[in-house]
Amino acid sequence: MLSTKHFQRAALPFAAASVILAGVLSACGSSGTAKPAPAPAPAPAAATSAVAPAGAPQSQVPAKTQGWLKIYRGTAPTGANAVQLAIADNNAVGQYVTATDRAVYRFDKDTNNPPTSNCAGECATTWPPLLVQREQAVYAAGVDPQLIGFIERADGACQITIAGWPVYFFAKDQKPGDLLGQGVGKVWHAVTPAGGKAGVK
Repeated sequence: MLSTKHFQRAALPFAAASVILAGVLSACGSSGTAKPAPAPAPAPAAATSAVAPAGAPQSQVPAKTQGWLKIYRGTAPTGANAVQLAIADNNAVGQYVTATDRAVYRFDKDTNNPPTSNCAGECATTWPPLLVQREQAVYAAGVDPQLIGFIERADGACQITIAGWPVYFFAKDQKPGDLLGQGVGKVWHAVTPAGGKAGVK
């Protein structure tokens, strides 16, 4: 397992990085292999009363569950330990997905069926994957929770997917509204709420 110091040196250039990057410190699944997490078996009716994450209304039921990850519709309650997905609008590319108010991107060299990331090493330094850790939930405002999931990366971290596509930040985006990664190399595109490529018809 990589040390905490290693991740402090490789921190993302924005304030939310410490929360997102912390997911890499605990293994995503039961094995260290980079396989997509299998879809959970249908749960019995009684299982739908699962405990909501800290800060969430106790009556709230996840819109989707994949393995240990609970995905809720809407905005995370104050104090919830969660990754918040939302949508933003840009005159040039239309609607795109954000996480912690930063644009997220998809990579043409990845695959969505099966969901697979082909961005590691230096690529993942420039394009940090959007991670989620076991203690967190995902909240989706404007994005269909059924399209959200995760895969296990080679380093054991859990990377969020939208419509099967692994999603990433761009290290040069510094503030909300930045879309500096749009169209880079003709293979990186902001993600639409349906998992498509923003600005591409």
